[in-house]
Amino acid sequence: MTTEPPVEHLDVLVVGAGISGIGAGRYLKTEHPAKRFAILEARGASGGTWDLFRYPGIRSDSDLHTFGYEFKPWRDEESIASAPRILNYLRETITENRLQDHIRFHHKVLSASWSSEQARWLVDVERGDTGETVQLSANWLFSAGGYFRYDEGFTPHFEGREHFTGPIVHPQQWPEDLDYRGKRVLVIGSGATAVTLVPAMAETAEHVTMLQRTPTYIMPVPKKDAFANLARKLLGEQRGYALTRRKNIWRQRAVWSFCQNHPKAARKLIRYVNAKQLPAGYPVDEHFNPPYDPWDQRLCAVPDGDLFRSLRSGDASVVTDRISTFTERGVALESGREIEADIIITATGLNVQPFGGIPLTVDGKPVHMPDTLAYKGMMLSGVPNFSFAIGYTNSSWTLKIGLLCEHFCRLLSHMDEHGFDICRPEPADPNMPTRPFLDFDAGYIKRAVDRLPRQGDRMPWLTSMSYHTDVKLLRGDQVIDPELRFARAQVPAGVAE
Repeated sequence: MTTEPPVEHLDVLVVGAGISGIGAGRYLKTEHPAKRFAILEARGASGGTWDLFRYPGIRSDSDLHTFGYEFKPWRDEESIASAPRILNYLRETITENRLQDHIRFHHKVLSASWSSEQARWLVDVERGDTGETVQLSANWLFSAGGYFRYDEGFTPHFEGREHFTGPIVHPQQWPEDLDYRGKRVLVIGSGATAVTLVPAMAETAEHVTMLQRTPTYIMPVPKKDAFANLARKLLGEQRGYALTRRKNIWRQRAVWSFCQNHPKAARKLIRYVNAKQLPAGYPVDEHFNPPYDPWDQRLCAVPDGDLFRSLRSGDASVVTDRISTFTERGVALESGREIEADIIITATGLNVQPFGGIPLTVDGKPVHMPDTLAYKGMMLSGVPNFSFAIGYTNSSWTLKIGLLCEHFCRLLSHMDEHGFDICRPEPADPNMPTRPFLDFDAGYIKRAVDRLPRQGDRMPWLTSMSYHTDVKLLRGDQVIDPELRFARAQVPAGVAE
């Protein structure tokens, strides 16, 4: 007779060892040192996005004084930083907070099922290193895996793709041995990845062409924050970082509000800045004047105007047109023009995947994400003891992660103090009007909107994109709420069925 080994039980199971999961681990370690938690990572390394992407020039498009954690000062003199610098910062956070023993690599979550009777999640996990499937149970499941698929990026259908004789590369699967020195490179796309790739590859390629269907708003920003570096020298690391962080939070909000409230003036200002950066007589309106208003999609930041510098030098160029078909030598455009290339890079975006694509069931019933509402932008209606980390789309991602991790830890404390095992958001009005979870016009969001949760028309069912609103909601307000139901388990957590 064989006896099944007991299922390991944890207080909190964090999924993902990227910037959100590392942050969640630190808050748990600090606020709830007695709780047992693990951080599961499907890959073999920590860092998430900043370890996954390996394309040339990869960097942040937010300043690290707000993209970094509130509890850990950013000490580098470069405010807009490269991936290796960010990765070093994240791994320092792991070491400084002794999170190494909590992270389990090559652990991919396959599914999670909730039992209200036992008040726990039973989680199926695939071990990538051994090939076995194991089970873990947890009181809480915290999804920190971001919102896009790590195994593949988005590439639209390109007519005649098979005819091109050179390599076609998506930045998410960048080959280590790709040699583009002295080559003609065509980058398809004009988002954050494309505007990073073009100047980085232009340094050694023969020429880089950025081909876009429509222009993107692009603004030069200083790579080094002079205020931050001076504040650090005068006030010390902690106080200098805190002051710079407040300044940059205010600046981000001011820019976004100006663009939202005065789109015509914002468009004129951005165009003026672009024209100053480009050669005399450059067709600014053709290549840098989008048909939508500023911040309907995310603004692209270029540190020290590196993209414009590449255009001025002639090492790079921009073409605004549509692809008719790939050819043996490059791509033929709808205008009749052909762009010849040795290498084609499809910087065409991400595939959105909510909560790591993990199938959830509650008491045997599958959770259909579009039927759920986001509670305070961090939990789902009808799904007990489940929290998730989704950051801002209009400012630094991590600003929101810190606030919701704080709120999550306060929620755990409230449940401990009152002997509760179960926490489930439920809207008082089931017929409340709803709208998409993310009111954002980016293509990767629009492609996935029917697979995402929704938000309501009032708090706490609104997904706030305002740091100051969330400071009041997540840090200032009480944890208890009429639409957050607490209960006790029928069977003590951790007891086998």
